[in-house]
Amino acid sequence: MSRAYIEFRNVFFRYSEDQPWVLKDVSFRIFSDQWVAIIGHNGSGKSTIAKLINGLLTPEKGEIIVDGLPVNEDTIWEIRRKVGMVFQNPDNQFVGTTVRDDVAFGLENRGVERREMIRRIDESLKAVAMADYRLQEPHRLSGGQKQRVAIAGVLAISPQVIILDEATAMLDPKGRKEIMDTVNELRTQERISLVTITHDLNEITQADQVIVMNQGEVYLEATPREVFLEETLLQTIGLDVPFVAKLANELNKDGNIISKQPLNQEELLEELWTYHSIK
Repeated sequence: MSRAYIEFRNVFFRYSEDQPWVLKDVSFRIFSDQWVAIIGHNGSGKSTIAKLINGLLTPEKGEIIVDGLPVNEDTIWEIRRKVGMVFQNPDNQFVGTTVRDDVAFGLENRGVERREMIRRIDESLKAVAMADYRLQEPHRLSGGQKQRVAIAGVLAISPQVIILDEATAMLDPKGRKEIMDTVNELRTQERISLVTITHDLNEITQADQVIVMNQGEVYLEATPREVFLEETLLQTIGLDVPFVAKLANELNKDGNIISKQPLNQEELLEELWTYHSIK
């Protein structure tokens, strides 16, 4: 991590003056090349944060900084060149009659030269394993394939940050894993920051940092391992830890069996093997 690329400074937001605050005095920092997962129950404010980062909404109080620029009307188009968003329903993002045309849309809007446009389309579709579908109609694709195309469209504009706003919510577990593995691989290769908005704690295991939202406030900020240790705390706000973490926490109630909070099944088995080897 080098520097704070995104910063929220005491941000307040509500949709109208006669409604309660959606965000209340929210402050946090996201660093370059970092994966931050923002989790919380429905209505906790997590999706509002995504829209504020990209300038789709404007805070009533406080300040949002992206790459040293305050997010406002004067900087909004520069910010959107730096930050790309993938939404829950990819159908809402499709505008082209073919996959290739859809990925080209953002590039055409930015006046990218044709030869460079073709190169970026080819590279972004290849990166998400959708090059063979470039002439397909988007509405004929599966849910996972549609999300891959939506991600390719964002990749093509070469952002420094990708925000996935509940982007896997409509997929089955296998599709979710494929999308998250693809995005994490792209994050490493392209050295971009990643912000994932989700209520599924199974998706946060590979993140560097987790921000837990509750009733518009930052409830907890920690690593995934530290978050999974707070099972009781999370349950009080309607969240639950994955089965592996739950099992590890139960085992430790009978003694210090698990020395390091596991993030997946392989780590849990390794911890159990180490414990029984010592015994």
